[in-house]
Amino acid sequence: MALVVQKFGGTSVADVDKIKNVAAKVIREKKAGNEVVVVLSAMSGETDKLIALAHKATEFPDEREYDALISTGEQVTVTLLAIVLNSLGYRAKSFLGSQVKFLTDNAHKRARILSVDTEIIRKELKQGTIVVVAGFQGVDKDNNITTLGRGGSDTSAVALAAVLNADQCDIYTDVDGVYTTDPNICNKARRIDKISYDEMLEMAMTGAKVLQPRSVEMAKKYDVPIYVKSTFSDEGGTLVTKEDKDMEREILSGITYDRDQAKITVVHVPDKPGVAAKLFTPLSQQNIIVDMIIQNVSLEGFTDVTFTVSKKDLTEAQKIIQKTAETIGAKKVEVDDQVSKVSIIGVGMASHAGVAAKMFSALADEGINIMMISTSEIKISCIIQRKYTELAIMVLHDTFGLEKKSS
Repeated sequence: MALVVQKFGGTSVADVDKIKNVAAKVIREKKAGNEVVVVLSAMSGETDKLIALAHKATEFPDEREYDALISTGEQVTVTLLAIVLNSLGYRAKSFLGSQVKFLTDNAHKRARILSVDTEIIRKELKQGTIVVVAGFQGVDKDNNITTLGRGGSDTSAVALAAVLNADQCDIYTDVDGVYTTDPNICNKARRIDKISYDEMLEMAMTGAKVLQPRSVEMAKKYDVPIYVKSTFSDEGGTLVTKEDKDMEREILSGITYDRDQAKITVVHVPDKPGVAAKLFTPLSQQNIIVDMIIQNVSLEGFTDVTFTVSKKDLTEAQKIIQKTAETIGAKKVEVDDQVSKVSIIGVGMASHAGVAAKMFSALADEGINIMMISTSEIKISCIIQRKYTELAIMVLHDTFGLEKKSS
């Protein structure tokens, strides 16, 4: 008997008929003789509706109440699935994050898991129960409801798989695996059979929507293999696991993009020790994640500092930076929310020269200007004008021949 954690995303539970389809997959796993824990997201679009309601009530909702509101979507799906399973003769129980319990820090809207109490789950599994858990949510030490950020249900599932020592963690979504790039943009995109944790983490962090970055980070830390599968088909699938020799054959594994980017430039900043800390500390204190940062060469004791944040954080970030800029004596703050990030990822980049030059030349040949560049051992990211995103993806996919599978 194996212990299997199955996670189903919003499109997989978008209505009652789809929830019945999920029930069929859960039952098939149970019939195979396995113990099953299911983690669910809210119905597709439901969390966005709840967020819109919060912002209709006020521009800046109280974060505690905001989390309490947007966490309600998962309560609907877990109870509906448990109802369906019980009606089909399979004992099932639903649990919220606060019941399990997922203990988190108190960073509302992007809380991090501190521990998971598995006592209730193990007790129910021993009785043959299919355990259905609400993803995306937890509670802090004061029992305030918290949420884990976009895609947080992936993290909930991997965390459960880790603490339960599950034999398998299946992430079901509306695609049949991880692709070399978005197949909705590039019809030459190819499904990847197996990808390393590091590559998947870079892809997730640079815009791929298949898995949440923190879930991949946790899977790597606790050595939890993840199978990305389609809810609507039994074909395909991608295994996210440790790097092996087969993976080293590929120079690149994929190309990603992220339109959820905004560029902020602080102009004429005094170039002296401590100024950068003064700029970025207030953002950190508000849990605003800064992605790429560049600083111009100092001229006559002044420099420009440019960085990117999520578009969702732009209003708050701009407000904070404007205040800080006045304090440090900078001239002005400029904002550009019409940018996107395009990235190439691959473990093979570390041992192949000329990859960056090839990328930059391909973009230049199409007249695409690069505003910012960020690199790691297995990734190169560029900030470009948003209107060129699709063109950049297709050109780079062709340039690196990603439609071809290495033999």
